[in-house]
Amino acid sequence: MSGHNKWSKIHRKKGLADAERSNVYTKIGKEIMVAVKLGGSGDPENNSKLKEVIAKAKSNNMPNDNIKRAIAKGLGDSTDNNYEAMIYEGYGPAGIAVMVEALTNNKNRTAGDVRSYFDKSGGALGVSGSVAFMFNHLGVINVANQTEDSLLEILLDSPIEDLSTEDEMVTITVKPENFNAVLTVLEQNNIKTESANVEWVPTSTVAIPEEKSASFERLIDNLESNDDVQAVYHNAE
Repeated sequence: MSGHNKWSKIHRKKGLADAERSNVYTKIGKEIMVAVKLGGSGDPENNSKLKEVIAKAKSNNMPNDNIKRAIAKGLGDSTDNNYEAMIYEGYGPAGIAVMVEALTNNKNRTAGDVRSYFDKSGGALGVSGSVAFMFNHLGVINVANQTEDSLLEILLDSPIEDLSTEDEMVTITVKPENFNAVLTVLEQNNIKTESANVEWVPTSTVAIPEEKSASFERLIDNLESNDDVQAVYHNAE
């Protein structure tokens, strides 16, 4: 779990920038459309994946109108929304492990772009499983203005994995299959979440040598700027 809270805070900070917001909404909208198509329903109560993505949308302050439009597109018959979920794994500069989640309608294009970013940074794209063993796939829920004790009391009978505090932010981790159940309990108790996502959390972190930091930042920026890339995770400190 070390380093994860720091990474979460970086994403929350970046998410506040107006220049980033439109891109974030577009990517989440794509996730909503895919969740609707795969789940066969636009009702989050009957589509657990859709409920998960809507929680992510709300934690990023995505307007309800945007969410509704994305659901409507997912319910439509257009072939323009035939995206496939992909996960790319690789090593960045200084051997930093990187996990990339993407939604694409052209696997060759996306794989080529991702491989190019790794190569240009001095890293290398790996095969499936090459770095995933260094991460845990977990639901991560961040809550402000609460204490661990107050949340533990509310979540006493809920299937949580861990609960920790850093910089007045309480982080609740759960197995992906329990993510929606814990979110529901928080909602029922009027607990607002700062962020709520199912993420790849590093089991340990690695320091980046100063001479490699610029190359690593460039790799992450290139990946996150790609329209097909939904999220990027790594084990850098």
